[in-house]
Amino acid sequence: MLVLAGGVGAARFLRGLVQVVEPADLVVVVNTGDDLRWHGLYVAPDLDTIMYWLAGLADEERGWGIRGDTFATQGAFARLGLETWFQLGDQDLATHVYRTERLAAGVSLDRVTDDLAARLHVRARLLPMSNEPVTTRLRTDRGDSHFQEYFVRDRCQPAVHEIYWTGLEAARPAPGIAEAIASARAIVIAPSNPIISIGPILRVPGMRELLAPARGRCVAVSPLIAGRAVKGPTVELMRAQGLEASALGVAELYRDLASAFILDAADVGLGPATSGLGYRVATMPTLLDDRQAAQAVAATALNLVQTEMAA
Repeated sequence: MLVLAGGVGAARFLRGLVQVVEPADLVVVVNTGDDLRWHGLYVAPDLDTIMYWLAGLADEERGWGIRGDTFATQGAFARLGLETWFQLGDQDLATHVYRTERLAAGVSLDRVTDDLAARLHVRARLLPMSNEPVTTRLRTDRGDSHFQEYFVRDRCQPAVHEIYWTGLEAARPAPGIAEAIASARAIVIAPSNPIISIGPILRVPGMRELLAPARGRCVAVSPLIAGRAVKGPTVELMRAQGLEASALGVAELYRDLASAFILDAADVGLGPATSGLGYRVATMPTLLDDRQAAQAVAATALNLVQTEMAA
């Protein structure tokens, strides 16, 4: 099974999915458009968030980082006059040091990710969307920003005028992705921000061409509930792209890649319009605030695919 993922929404979904499928049979293709260099270290926020959640180490209340981590190094950064708006815990820093040293030694990002996941006893395979750097950037009222500057430093406050990506020309799907898509009995587009979590994955040259033949095996889960995001700037960034900020707007984005769609119960009124886009539709509570809720959504996603395959 394969999942396209990024952010906390995907991590919460995966927490339930591994109760439904064998983790060793799961491949997760993760957004790396948020990756950045911070104090000389290569930081991969989405890869790490998903890895920590699957390892049972995540600070689930905060949504990022490692549970019980300390921040002594952040205090030292402040005393030295270094920037501290991007918070990294002390244990979390060890992950970034390991990744940075391995990359500097010439090891590819997908292999480094495999090594990190194995050391944390994560049984699912995590794959970066690409080994080549792709960066999500925004033009806002405060200037041109890396996504993390907009999201963390500026707290999503500036108005966004344009979203663009650098590095796409040289990027290609990471090794293993093509094979994983071809062999997956089901593919899920996780309830992640469709613009800055799933969007960069789909923009990697060749990715859509790999996914399109698997449309009948693909189901998408809406990240919006009654037109609102549980967390993050999904609504604002969809509007910045000129899109309808609703579950139906998300469904429009994926209609050529997925044949089934899960709506939240609050959006039952969008069911007929979503079906009209060519989807098989399921409606249920999709707030993934506990493991049982996530497990129920994951089971429904699999049932939708199995129903299609049996038809």
